[in-house]
Amino acid sequence: MADNHHKIIIIGSGPAGFTAALYNARANLKPVIFEGMQPGGQLTITTEVENYPGFEHGIQGPALMDIMRKQAHRFGAESIYKEITEVDFSHRPFVLKTYDDVYTADAVIVATGASAKLLGLESEKKYMGYGVSACATCDGFFFKNQKVLVVGGGDTAMEEATYLTNHAYEVTIIHRREGFRSSSIMLNRAQKNPKIKFLLNKTIKEVLGVEQNGIKRMTGVLLEDTRDHSTEELKSDGLFIGIGHQPNTAIFKGQLDMDEVGYLKVKPGSTYTNIEGVFAAGDVSDSKYRQAVTAAGSGCMASIDAERWLEAQE
Repeated sequence: MADNHHKIIIIGSGPAGFTAALYNARANLKPVIFEGMQPGGQLTITTEVENYPGFEHGIQGPALMDIMRKQAHRFGAESIYKEITEVDFSHRPFVLKTYDDVYTADAVIVATGASAKLLGLESEKKYMGYGVSACATCDGFFFKNQKVLVVGGGDTAMEEATYLTNHAYEVTIIHRREGFRSSSIMLNRAQKNPKIKFLLNKTIKEVLGVEQNGIKRMTGVLLEDTRDHSTEELKSDGLFIGIGHQPNTAIFKGQLDMDEVGYLKVKPGSTYTNIEGVFAAGDVSDSKYRQAVTAAGSGCMASIDAERWLEAQE
C-alpha cells in the first residue's frame, strides 16, 4: 500500500490533466496521471487541431496529446494506464481504486473531461473526423462554403448551427420533433439566420460516405421520418452532433458538488471543489467553453492551487 501512495494523483489525461501534471512535476511533486479509458482525452478523436496556440500549421489531435504527455513525463510525471473506478474523499489520505489496485493521495486533481453525446451509430463512428464532428468551434473552419447538417433541438444545436454559418453556405438543423428544448433567445437567433434551414420530425438512421484509396469522407445521411417512417437520403459535406455533452463524473456522485447535468462546481476564481484537497480542471467543470486551450489553462490553475494547498498542510 505504501508503494501506492502519492502526494498528488491526477485523474484524466486530456489537456487539463497533462498541463496539471507538467506544472506539478516541475514543482517536484512527482504526480501520477491515471490515463483512463481514453488516454489523451477527446482530442484523440479529433483529426486536425488548428486553434491550439504554438502550432502555426496545425497539428493532429493525437500528436498534440502525445507531445503534452512526453513533456510532463520529461519532468518526472508518471502515467498509469488504468481507469479509476471508485473514490473515497471522506478522509485523508484520499483513497482511489482501479479494477485491481488501491491507491492513496494527499491531493487529487479531477480532469476526467466530458464526452459529447453521440447518436450511437456505427457509421457515425466510422466518419468521425471525416465529415462528422461534435465540435463546431473546433472543426467549422474545414467546411468553408460547404453544406452541413446539425442534429439536435437544444441550445447546443442552435449555438453550433449559428456558429457554422460563419463558414458554411448552408446549415440544416435536423430535429426529431417540432418542439425545441432550446431557450427562445437561441432559437430565435437561429430562425432569423438566412443560412439556417430546419428539417423537423426526422432522425438520422445512417451516415453515408465513400472510401477511395484509403481516404474516407462523409457524403450525406439517411433520414427517417418519425411520423410515417419513410426514409430519404440527404447530401451533405458535414454532420455536427449537437445533442449536448455529458461530464465524466459518475464516480464522484454524492461526494463532489455538481450541477444538475453533472458538471463539477468549483469555488469562483479557483479550481477548489467542495472537498479540501480535491481540485477540478478542464471540461469536467466547464460547460461553457470546452476548448483544449481553456482546459490546459485550468489544468495550470489546478496544479498551482494543489501545490499551494499541500504547502499549507505541511
